[in-house]
Amino acid sequence: MSDAHATILSSILSGLGATISATLGGILLTIVLAFVAGLAMLSPSRAVRFISRVYVEGFRGTSEVVQLFWLYFVLPALVGFKLVPLFAGILVLGLNHGAYGAEVVRGAVQSVPRAQREGALALSLPPAQRMFRVLLPQAVVEMYPPFNNLFIQLLKSTALLYFISAGEITEKGELLRPVFGSDLVFIYGVELVCYLVLAVIITLVMRTLERIGARRLGRRPQPRSRVFARSAGVS
Repeated sequence: MSDAHATILSSILSGLGATISATLGGILLTIVLAFVAGLAMLSPSRAVRFISRVYVEGFRGTSEVVQLFWLYFVLPALVGFKLVPLFAGILVLGLNHGAYGAEVVRGAVQSVPRAQREGALALSLPPAQRMFRVLLPQAVVEMYPPFNNLFIQLLKSTALLYFISAGEITEKGELLRPVFGSDLVFIYGVELVCYLVLAVIITLVMRTLERIGARRLGRRPQPRSRVFARSAGVS
């Protein structure tokens, strides 16, 4: 490896920590918001359903880049307080993908067989126990494949943090471009490999969780050969 390639590799990898932090922070916030908003859309209260629907449609229907600019550039002008770039990125990633995840949660809960709901009612379980002891344990297993897709999409969206100088791998690569213009293939090749490796790790973790959840419900796990097919949304 030449000195130029070593410098490029070292510089891009120095942004890996920010990319991983943004991904993990965004995933955690996505999970929280997805469950809160998803369950809120199933609430018997019309007001609660309306508020959750406004959140979901608002963030799904607007540009993620514009949301980032609003939070990082416009909000400080309005309130006089500027967020740390990485924290602002995590907020936008979580808010945006949480809106998509809310539909995953809602759909998975509604997909639980009607017989399970009727059985819980027959046992005179209160609504909270029906949800958390009967419906959600079964629905969560169905959420793993779509959440896997969502988390990989979130990982790729961390590249948008380049616009606010959060120090992730895309920004590190772009800073190298003026100096190492003749090594663009290597620069972007390293970035692609970094994203690919992180995406595979997310897939393996989610697939493992899916298998564990399926075993707990007495279901037969899917064959390993379908790991990447499921993560790509192929049935």
